[in-house]
Amino acid sequence: MSHWLTDLDARDRALFARLALTSSAALSLRRFWVMLTHLGGARASLGLAIVQVVIPGGSLAMAWRTLCLLGLSHLVVQLIKRSVGRPRPSAGESSAALVLIPDRFSFPSGHACAAMALAVGLASAIPVLTMPLLFLALLVGFSRVMLGVHYPGDVLMGQAIALISAYPILG
Repeated sequence: MSHWLTDLDARDRALFARLALTSSAALSLRRFWVMLTHLGGARASLGLAIVQVVIPGGSLAMAWRTLCLLGLSHLVVQLIKRSVGRPRPSAGESSAALVLIPDRFSFPSGHACAAMALAVGLASAIPVLTMPLLFLALLVGFSRVMLGVHYPGDVLMGQAIALISAYPILG
C-alpha cells in the first residue's frame, strides 16, 4: 500500500476509535443509532422508494428511477467491496459491532450508499424535502460508524457512490 493510503487508513482508524460507541454506552443512545441505521437497510430503502407511487408529488416513474438508482449504486458497492476486501472494524479493532453485520467487508458502506441514493431519489421528486432528506442520509451513514460496523471513509465512499450513480439516472 502506498504511503498516502497507509496514512489515510491510519487516520480513518483513529477517527473510528474516537467516534464508535461501546457496549457500555447508554441504551437509549444505542437504540437511537440502531433505529437510524435500519433506514439504510434493504427493507426500508426499497419500501421508501416504492412509497413514491402514493405520496403527493411522487409518481411511478420517480419510484422506478429511485429503485434503479438503488440497484446501480448497490451493484457498484458490491463490486468494490468484493474487490477491495477491507475487513470490518470489529474484525481487528478492540471494539465490537453493536448491530448485526451483514457481511465481512467494510469498504464501502452499503447502508450509507442506500440512504444517500434514497434521499437523492426522493428529493428529485419532492425538492422541498432535499435538505432534511440529505441530513437524514448523512445521519444514517454516521450511524454505521457509531455502531462500530464501518470506518468513516467507508461511509463517505458509499455516499459518494450514490451521488455519482444518481447523475446518469436522475440527471
